[in-house]
Amino acid sequence: MGQHGAITNWSQYVAARTVALLLGLFPMDASLGAARALGSLIWKLDRKHRRRAIDNLRASFPEKSDAEIAQLGEKSMQNLLEFIMDTLFTPRTIHIETWHKHVHFHNLSEPLRFILRRRGAIMLTAHYGNFEILGYAMATMGFRTFSVARPIDNPLVDQWILGVRERKGQVILSKRGVTTTAQEVLEGQGVLGFIADQNAGPKGMFVPFFGRPASAYKTLGLLAIQYRVPILIGYARRRGGQFEFDVGVQDLIEPEDWEKVRDEGGDELRYVTERWNKAIEDFVRADPSQYWWVHRRWKSRPKGEAPEAYD
Repeated sequence: MGQHGAITNWSQYVAARTVALLLGLFPMDASLGAARALGSLIWKLDRKHRRRAIDNLRASFPEKSDAEIAQLGEKSMQNLLEFIMDTLFTPRTIHIETWHKHVHFHNLSEPLRFILRRRGAIMLTAHYGNFEILGYAMATMGFRTFSVARPIDNPLVDQWILGVRERKGQVILSKRGVTTTAQEVLEGQGVLGFIADQNAGPKGMFVPFFGRPASAYKTLGLLAIQYRVPILIGYARRRGGQFEFDVGVQDLIEPEDWEKVRDEGGDELRYVTERWNKAIEDFVRADPSQYWWVHRRWKSRPKGEAPEAYD
């Protein structure tokens, strides 16, 4: 890294820590309100991401009016800014004595039985609500989880955020070289978490997502099949504008499910990949305003189909 790069990294880090310190001086409700206001401002000013979100929403919900699409898009941007604000408050708010005031669990009895049996499991979620709360809450309750995440480009900011994420015992694995690490976790009957709704590129498996083919990672299904571990598809949905979340499991895919498909001559990997994408779609539909529609989920297209028209 050159001197210019080092100066830029330190400047960004100091600015981020300063903003975090200042915002931390205000009550949580006021800070979340400020985040929503900033999200609305960015929605009005950032034409590129506004257009991308509107295009994605319009294609996913053709039955909605332009006004409804715009409202969902603005709320989605607000949620993204609220998520950033949550990062500041999570370590000081989620503790063993207080987590039940902020996190409300749904449909977790069967998934927790799998985890407590130490059979190993893969947990998938999406850029929706506050996905960080899933791993953080489980770690607070004593469940050791391993989550795969892409490092932030600025190493100083990355190290700071990493410290927040791992404070309660959650282990964050870099996506670089994750295959070997993922194998070690599953061989040890651990719980391995992924944010699974990112574009997997032209070599991914194209499966339906909101009525359009989307490139999904094959690795997730291959790992589950190889190590014969269940796949849990979960969410953390914000309640209103507060630091309060409904955390639940939308679907649980057990080895017996895909083995039945294989025995009947079907494609077990396609079955698993389509099913976890459908589970993500289902919980997003429950409140579309909490999904990050600015993501280029449909960036890669099947062979012969024109690419997206915008950057």
